[in-house]
Amino acid sequence: MERRITGHTQLYGLIGSPVGHSGSPAMYNYSFEKLGIDAAYLAFDVPLEKTEDAVRALRTLHAGGFNVTMPDKTAVARLVDRLSPAAELVGACNTVVFESDGTMTGHITDGTGFVRNLQEHGIEVSGRKIVLIGTGGAATAIAVQTALDKAAEIAVFNRKDEFYANGQRTVEKIKKAVPEIGNVYIEDLDDREALEKAIAESDILVNATRAGMSPLEDVMPVPAEFLHKDLAVADVVYNPRETLLLKKAKEAGCRAAVGGIGMLLWQGAAAFELFTGQKMPAQEVMEKFFE
Repeated sequence: MERRITGHTQLYGLIGSPVGHSGSPAMYNYSFEKLGIDAAYLAFDVPLEKTEDAVRALRTLHAGGFNVTMPDKTAVARLVDRLSPAAELVGACNTVVFESDGTMTGHITDGTGFVRNLQEHGIEVSGRKIVLIGTGGAATAIAVQTALDKAAEIAVFNRKDEFYANGQRTVEKIKKAVPEIGNVYIEDLDDREALEKAIAESDILVNATRAGMSPLEDVMPVPAEFLHKDLAVADVVYNPRETLLLKKAKEAGCRAAVGGIGMLLWQGAAAFELFTGQKMPAQEVMEKFFE
């Protein structure tokens, strides 16, 4: 790094809290060096109440852009000058690019990372029926992006808790913004009959909840007996790499069982391309940092 820093080195970074565990600095700095880009990436621990100060500072420092993690994603979306179509629908952004005129464009790459991860496993979302479990941030980004990428139908399932209303809002936003979608709706996850019917008729099942993640390693987001051989199963959980859901999908002979680590890689690669206009050396990054 000390051999690369110059008086012209472009600053990029990550804001949010906590960020000490983040692998983004290693991933981006490795890619900058590999591609000969005069840039450096740092992580900044920024609590929610300091978000506006941090964004103002990055603008003052003429940063090239920055990534955003929790809890700052929604706050940053309100501070940028414009949002991408997906970020507008989600109401949050995880990537901000400073344009040549100093204005800021906010993007959300979680959904594009998810879709790219499916594509790397031979699964396309266009024309497909999708069952999505969850209504949190990742689920919202996935619902929006798959709708924009022309999914035929999206069935969202969540228990009727405090997050159910978020799913209802997402469904209504998608209906207005993507009227050509065949059907998009939300149901109670505890309605076993509705869930079984939706999965039986779907092409892709997505778990966008914490089920399968420590300390919930033994939790299935849906009953194993609902899985079928024509179904592609995807999980956003990446620790463990193979969740109980993915194990059961393989046992059921599902046509694909896709882990969440690829989504993490490809959302970062999408942000890298927005920052630099160049493609991240994704395969090398995967081998070096994710395997």
